[in-house]
Amino acid sequence: QVQLVESGGGLVQAGGSLRLSCAASGRTFSRATMAWFRQAPGKEREFVAAIRWDISYADSVKGRFTISRDNAKNTVYLQINSLRPEDTAVYYCAVNVHGGSRDVGAMDYWGKGILVTVSS
Repeated sequence: QVQLVESGGGLVQAGGSLRLSCAASGRTFSRATMAWFRQAPGKEREFVAAIRWDISYADSVKGRFTISRDNAKNTVYLQINSLRPEDTAVYYCAVNVHGGSRDVGAMDYWGKGILVTVSS
């Protein structure tokens, strides 16, 4: 059974940093697209960053967020710097096993999400 477990969230002041981790188990994802999404209260889930053979970011996080992966640990990370109150959201890890699409509907597996709250 595949599981994605996020960790590293919490409450942080604006301008601060966090490092989110997503550990996968039950299957190896070394060739898969691993991605981060987020969902703010009252808003739709949105793409944040993805990594497979290349890396892509949402425009709103470019220059502040860095995605990386450790295939030996089957883990993907999201380093979040210069946090803003508008970054407050539940952050989800997701995997697209067979393709490079970053669409919400293309993801095969999802974590349960972890809350990041940025205070002003």
